[in-house]
Amino acid sequence: MNTKTVVTIGICAALYGATGSIGVPIGPDTSLRPAIALLAIFGALFGPIVGFTAGFIGHILTDLLTSGMVWWGWALGSALTGAFMGIIYLYKGFDPSAGLVKSKHIGFFAVYGIVGIIFSLLFSWWFDITFMGEPSDKLVIQVSLASISNIAVFAVLGIPAVLGYAKRNRKASNLSVNE
Repeated sequence: MNTKTVVTIGICAALYGATGSIGVPIGPDTSLRPAIALLAIFGALFGPIVGFTAGFIGHILTDLLTSGMVWWGWALGSALTGAFMGIIYLYKGFDPSAGLVKSKHIGFFAVYGIVGIIFSLLFSWWFDITFMGEPSDKLVIQVSLASISNIAVFAVLGIPAVLGYAKRNRKASNLSVNE
């Protein structure tokens, strides 16, 4: 890990932690949270290690700021979500900083993001039942609502933000100076 990676993780974790409590309640201990888009953006732009670490630290910060208690299964779930969303960073030819994003990249990004959201929430569900003694009926509602809301935020904010960044950089790279 270099300095840039550590600073990027710190920035994303701080943003995710600070904005993680902003949301619209949709069920028991569950909200529609725009912060999930940050994991998509930072994961896609900096990779799965940044997505994982920032998701983990950011969720811990959110938990400490909102309830004073860390829900480790959900913190690990956010980490997994960030890691899955960051897999696209590893794809050949994917470089939003240079404006290079192909249709296949968008498809893979969407698939990895959705699979990551569902996998991470199922992990959080399993962790809470196994280690925290939470009732499974409550968790079924939480995981179902969180899956729907996180996928919606990812699709409406996360993917378009990465595409908008790439489009902006594509236009910027086509500029020339005429003398």
